[in-house]
Amino acid sequence: MNYLAVLDYEHLDNGMFLTSFARSLAKKKGRGIIIHGDSEYTNRIIQTGVMRDEARIRATKDLNHRLVALFADEGIPAIALNGYQKSMISATQEGVKVDKKQIESLPGDTVILLSNLVINREKKVLSLSLPELASSLLTTFQLKQIILFSTKDGADMMVKNYPVIIESNTQAEESILDEIPVEFQSIDCRVELTVPSAF
Repeated sequence: MNYLAVLDYEHLDNGMFLTSFARSLAKKKGRGIIIHGDSEYTNRIIQTGVMRDEARIRATKDLNHRLVALFADEGIPAIALNGYQKSMISATQEGVKVDKKQIESLPGDTVILLSNLVINREKKVLSLSLPELASSLLTTFQLKQIILFSTKDGADMMVKNYPVIIESNTQAEESILDEIPVEFQSIDCRVELTVPSAF
């Protein structure tokens, strides 16, 4: 694997962001994994009377299909997977277990789009936090960094300012930390903060 990129909650309902991201992804060299969780769509499902956990799972599955369709529109060969499929990613008492061999056996000329839905010991599907999934994949595939996208309004207009490499969130300037998606602000690993057009 050459890269691990995260599509976080804050960006998944932003059509302009996703279109720009897909266009950049079409030009990206090397094989990578893109991970995502749910989006604001979860709340819309809840309003129909579905319980939160079930709504999150439904929204994430649907989003996985919509993203791979968007990638196909841009000519990007991608495989959409949920982590629980074939027990590829499981949550155990010892931590997150990633079946590296199974992921590496997927066709080499495709982008791997992976949701944060995993399976636990009781064979129940659950939603793993994106930082936990990202950290597990980073370690399993011995990658240098996680790629995150700036949450700053208008950041994509300032392409020359990106990417920014953050060695550790504890050492990052406060102005840069404000651009990191909320759920990743306490993760302690090397991060490449970028914008879709600089991806």
